[in-house]
Amino acid sequence: MKQNNKFRSMDVTVLSLAHLAHDTFSSFLAPLLPLLITKLGISLSMVALLDIARRIPALFNPLLGLMAERTGGKYYVIFAPAVTAICMCFVGFVNSFAMVIILLFVAGISAALFHIPTPVVVKVASGDKVGTGMSFFMVGGELARTLGPLLAISAVSMWGLEGMYKLLPLGIGSSVILYLKLRNYDMEILRKKKEKGDTRRIFKNYWVLFTALLFFILFQAGMKSALTLYLPVYLTGKGASLWFAGIALSVLQFFGVVGTLWAGSISDRFGRGSTLVVSSIGSVIFMLLFIYTQNIIVLSILGLFLFASGPVLMAGMQDTKSNMPTFMNSMYMFINFGASSIVIFAIGMMGDTVGLERTYLYCALAAIGTIPAGYLFSRFAKEVSTN
Repeated sequence: MKQNNKFRSMDVTVLSLAHLAHDTFSSFLAPLLPLLITKLGISLSMVALLDIARRIPALFNPLLGLMAERTGGKYYVIFAPAVTAICMCFVGFVNSFAMVIILLFVAGISAALFHIPTPVVVKVASGDKVGTGMSFFMVGGELARTLGPLLAISAVSMWGLEGMYKLLPLGIGSSVILYLKLRNYDMEILRKKKEKGDTRRIFKNYWVLFTALLFFILFQAGMKSALTLYLPVYLTGKGASLWFAGIALSVLQFFGVVGTLWAGSISDRFGRGSTLVVSSIGSVIFMLLFIYTQNIIVLSILGLFLFASGPVLMAGMQDTKSNMPTFMNSMYMFINFGASSIVIFAIGMMGDTVGLERTYLYCALAAIGTIPAGYLFSRFAKEVSTN
């Protein structure tokens, strides 16, 4: 695949659909939590451990990124939906907390191997519209988190937790389709010739950018995790039905799709920094409104702003002049999932101690820090892309 400035819509679409197939199964955990809490008798802190188990493989993202640089990573993309589907469908079948941890850990490895190489290929296929390409790719993931909760709740309603395995043909079939579509796909762009010391040079040249990204994610992770992981628990705790809680999560994710779709294109036109600052301000305002109203319309507007940062951050990382784009993306994934894991556990403990409603308020206040952090990230990304 030769790099040029043309936006190749078919390539971007195939990779976005791959993202949709994979993340549909990754999104099963949150809507199933109220049932798993009852079945396994676990606390919110133990719930946090479940999500952390799924995120631990992100600690190895830099190593996985180097591996993808050498191998191209095509088959990671192809087989990940099947592996993730197997793990997530059997989460409801097992009766041991330890076995659920193991299944989620394997699903986390599969997710890491999928998410590291694909954004780099999306960048190449997007030409001079990287923000737009990243938006389409991220829409695949956000749409999956819209459809996933509805699919999971529907399966539980028909077959119970133990019958989730009946969804396996969807995941395995997705990998078969991806194999047919991507088996001849050229991933040579991921196997550039490297110079000795490239990795050390990247840390030296981009440590300020990595630091700004870390602070942005730390400030945002509390609010994002509280909504995407604990929203069904929060709403059922206030008397809502499991169906309403699942629908609310899907509404949040659906409008996240819209925000994700717009954000990349807007950042191409008006700048990464302006887009990050506006999305951060909107997220804080509507998070506070949702806490006091539990209004689903407010929740939908919150979704527009909350998920808008994803493609902008990813595009900012790919704006850099590094000759190791896959490794740069692996660092983004490492910082994103690593920092989020720490925050998720803190939220679980806080939820057990002071309750989820007060925890939601603290998360909204902490998210104010994303405003300066987003500005600094975009400024440093622009500096290193022009040097």
